[in-house]
Amino acid sequence: MLRISWTERKSNETVLIEANSRRSLIKTIRKRQATFLGHVMRREKLEHLITTGELDGKRGRGKQREKMMDGLKRWLGSGSSTETMTAMGHRELWRNMIADASKHGTG
Repeated sequence: MLRISWTERKSNETVLIEANSRRSLIKTIRKRQATFLGHVMRREKLEHLITTGELDGKRGRGKQREKMMDGLKRWLGSGSSTETMTAMGHRELWRNMIADASKHGTG
């Protein structure tokens, strides 16, 4: 186990290099988001309507927030929303996309 005194002035990156470790939190979060989103999209209930933006109403003021689908598309390397939505409907294809993205995807 690597022990570092609190008086040492080392950056997180230096500590990770010394510990022979990498950051994996973002990858874990994206993987769980993708798994949950695939589950929601296959159910086609209220969560599906909210996620796809099919509910009527007005958007609030201010800067538009990034949608979960946009971040997921970028992480998966998917070209279009329709490609991503189609893959979500096919469980094995969706699992393979998630597995590939967790090996090669960015945070």
